[in-house]
Amino acid sequence: MSSISPARRWRAIAVGVLSAMAVAMLGASATDIGPWYVELQKPAWNPPTWAFGPAWTIIFALTTMAGIIAWLGARQKLVRQKILVTFALNVLLNGLWSELFFHWHRPDWALVEVIALWLSIIAMMKVVNAVSLTSVRLLSAYLAWVTFAGILNLEVVRLNAPFSGP
Repeated sequence: MSSISPARRWRAIAVGVLSAMAVAMLGASATDIGPWYVELQKPAWNPPTWAFGPAWTIIFALTTMAGIIAWLGARQKLVRQKILVTFALNVLLNGLWSELFFHWHRPDWALVEVIALWLSIIAMMKVVNAVSLTSVRLLSAYLAWVTFAGILNLEVVRLNAPFSGP
């Protein structure tokens, strides 16, 4: 990584951080903790609502670091493109989950979609593994969180089905 110019390094960091902030803001705007969510039956082990913001902030920070480290460490343009494509796909799937669950009030659809989200994290880990084991380790927190969120989503569906949309 020492052959990377300081300008390229700072540009990658700026793009990564600004992208993560944009994704976080979009996700937050899609997450309506209104009466519908409050009235859902949730398992006893459901984290308090206030904990989700800090958890996602940490996940986004670790994911951003993983992407930046891998992108800067990638020597070939094709590898950098694969990193960008897998991270972009993940952003779309992450946002779609929030839309399905909170906007459309369809935890059942979100439960199906969370499988694709989980697989997209595996794809990100596979792509960055060619460049950086540190990036894989950083992404493992995201994988663990989405695994937990998927199990929580399953319990919400189990406790509240059937759903009929907004």
